[in-house]
Amino acid sequence: MQGFVLPPEIASVSSALQVSTVPWAIAGGWAIDLALGQVTRPHHDVDVAVFRADQATLRAELAGWTFEMVRDGERVPWPTGVLLEPPVFEIYGRPPDAGPASAIELLLDDRAGDEWIYRRDPAVRRPLKLAQRCGPAGIQLVAPEIVLLCKSKAPRAQDEHDFAVALELMDAEARAWLRSAIARMESRHAWVIRLERAG
Repeated sequence: MQGFVLPPEIASVSSALQVSTVPWAIAGGWAIDLALGQVTRPHHDVDVAVFRADQATLRAELAGWTFEMVRDGERVPWPTGVLLEPPVFEIYGRPPDAGPASAIELLLDDRAGDEWIYRRDPAVRRPLKLAQRCGPAGIQLVAPEIVLLCKSKAPRAQDEHDFAVALELMDAEARAWLRSAIARMESRHAWVIRLERAG
């Protein structure tokens, strides 16, 4: 990763969130590209994972921001003082004096003790120490196996690309965990078959 220049989109998000003490990590396709140390495809936005338990602190520390939540597929204002419970997990935060295009997508992840919990199946868990990894410039990244699990429900072309390039980022244990997690929902998912072949 030597010589890798932090993309401006990521640098901007990192700068905007540096005022918060809440742990956060880059998620989605950017997490995979940052782990690889190269940009392998265009990215339309930056997803940032935070823990649901930290939402009140995040909101308080970013008091000047404008927030929206996604409910029933629509972005609506997130009222101050309202704690978001499942199934709501997607919010958008916009720093003061920033335009609509500058909104950061924040994804609320669940946890219990030292375990990350998959929102679609609480039985699927991952130790927090494995759920994230350190990326360039010290930025935390959601682990590739978790990124891919979240993309596995209805993979788009970009998700298929991310799966292909992320295989080299996962060791045998991570691939086995991902295979088992996807198989709980769909035992003959195409990615399950490919992970079986990868070993």
